Order: sequence, then structure tokens, then C-alpha cells
Amino acid sequence: MAIQVPPRLTLARTPTPFYCLERLSAHLGGPRIWVKRDDLTECAASGNKIRKLEFTLARALAAGCDTLVTSGGLQSNHCRATALLGARLGLKVHLLLRDEGQYQEVAQGNLLLDYLAGAEVTLVPREQYLRHHRQLVEAIADDCRTQGNKPWVIPVGASDGHGVWGYIHCAQELQEDFARANIQPQVLFHATGSGGTQAGLSAGAVIYHLPCTVVGVAVCDDADYFRAKVRADLQHWATCYPGGPALDTIPLAVNDAYIGPGYGVATEEVFASIRLAARLEGLVFDPVYTGKAFHGMLEEIRSGRLAAASDVVFVHTGGIYGLLAQADELGILRPPRL
Repeated sequence: MAIQVPPRLTLARTPTPFYCLERLSAHLGGPRIWVKRDDLTECAASGNKIRKLEFTLARALAAGCDTLVTSGGLQSNHCRATALLGARLGLKVHLLLRDEGQYQEVAQGNLLLDYLAGAEVTLVPREQYLRHHRQLVEAIADDCRTQGNKPWVIPVGASDGHGVWGYIHCAQELQEDFARANIQPQVLFHATGSGGTQAGLSAGAVIYHLPCTVVGVAVCDDADYFRAKVRADLQHWATCYPGGPALDTIPLAVNDAYIGPGYGVATEEVFASIRLAARLEGLVFDPVYTGKAFHGMLEEIRSGRLAAASDVVFVHTGGIYGLLAQADELGILRPPRL
């Protein structure tokens, strides 16, 4: 396919590792579980967001911008990655963060790293953020211009037609991973929170002829919302970069059965799956994104719905700092002093 591929910065450590979770697969007694370690794309700026930002930040630099403006939840992996990569590139960063009302006297997890990287942070109550998000972002960008800066506004999660390229590129890596492992996996699972990763993997699976169904496990909104959001990102991508597959040939599968109480809130069952992965495989997931999605995949295996599959894949999109911000929920106590 003759698709116009845009410029890209080299910020991530790719290709990321790909291997079978032998102990966990044996423990469950179902299909072999393979993991794509996109939590290892970088050290502090780790996770899936850096793949998208390679393309987004290339556009910002080409436009001569000196300030990045973006937004997300209080423990946003995307905002943390933007803050750290902005510092790495010598760019100012201003973050609009949604305050969920969980007050912390000392900044933890991703928020701690936002401040450590020197980002300017504006905290907004959840209701105000949801109702006036666009106006708030525009006000921050206008204020940057008033101060003589040239801002570049990045959408939530860097999820738009430009960020889609990050996971199209990952799909190419997966094609090579599958060939090296000599597997034809039936299903590929990942967490879907802003839709960009799912858009890229879904398009990439068609472009690179991946044999698996790409399933986004929703961490907040329902399946209808995510199908609409991913379609919108793909429509934007197709408009900006013609020559790709027809959009009606790109299947979109969303599983919204494991959202739990809501965004950023995980059940004890999710924490149990997080502990299981850490103790059997040394893998660390978070309760906001990857932990929910990984738990969902395990439940699909346990239910027998994947009994016909010989191999399934999980794309680990990062999130360790979000886990550290909810450490109390793990129920792990400090041992007593001797």
C-alpha cells in the first residue's frame, strides 16, 4: 500500500521484546500467552504513548513550537510521557489534569514525575474538566501565546490521525515477532483508554496481514463509545494520509465487560490478576489500564471462550507508575522490624 508516512522522531527503544509467558500459560491451562513488552519502550517515559509521540512531536518541532500543551487524568501516562519527552527535547510543557477528588498530600506516581520533569500543571475538578475541556485547553494555549511562546496542542493520549502511526509501526514489529516465533495467534488483547492504540493496531493488522483479531479491552467507556472514537481517529488518519485500506475493511472489536466501577478504579479481582502476573512472570501491570485489560484476557481464557485458540497475545502498554500511586490497594504490608 502506497501510504504517505510522516516524519518521525526516534525516541523509543524499539522493537520491544516479544515472548511467551510459559509459567502463566501452564497455570491457566489454556492457549499459550505471548506478551509484547511495550512497557519497555523507554525508561521513565515508558509505555505506548511514546510511540505516538514520536510522530506528534516531530510535527511540533517542524512547526517551530516551543511549548507542548496536553491533558488527561491525574495519573495520565500520556501526560507523564509528554512532560519527560518535552524536557528531553528542550520544550516547555503545560498539563491540564483532571482531579478525581482523591487528594494526596504528596504527589505520587505519574503526577510526581510530571512535576519532577518541570511541567506546569493545572489541576481542574472532574466536573469542570469534563464540561469545559476544550475551552480550558484553548485558554492555556492562548496564555502561552500571550507570554510569547508558540504552543502545540496534543489531544488526550496523543490519539488522533497522526498518533495512529505509532501502532501501525508496532503492527509491523508484531508481524516480524510472529514470524520469528513461528505462530499464528488468534487474538491480540490490549487496553483501550483514548482509542489511539486500538486505531493503530486495527489498521496495522490489515496493512501487515496479521492473523489475529485485535480486541481493545475498555478501561472506562463502553464499546459503542470506543468504536465511534476509533472510527473518528481512523477517519482523520485516512484524510491526512490517503492510500491506506478502506476504513470499512478495518474491523473494530471492543470488550467492555471489565471496566469495573469506573476509570482508574479497579476491583479486587483485577488486583489479584496484577499480583498473579508479578509472581509468576515478573510482569508489572497497573490498575487503570493494563491491569484491567490483562485481567479481562485471563477471564476470557478461564471462561473457555478462547478454548479454540492455540496462541493469544497481550500488548503490554505500560503503567507501572499508576500502580505505585495505588500501592495501598495491593494489601502488601511492610514487614515488621527485627
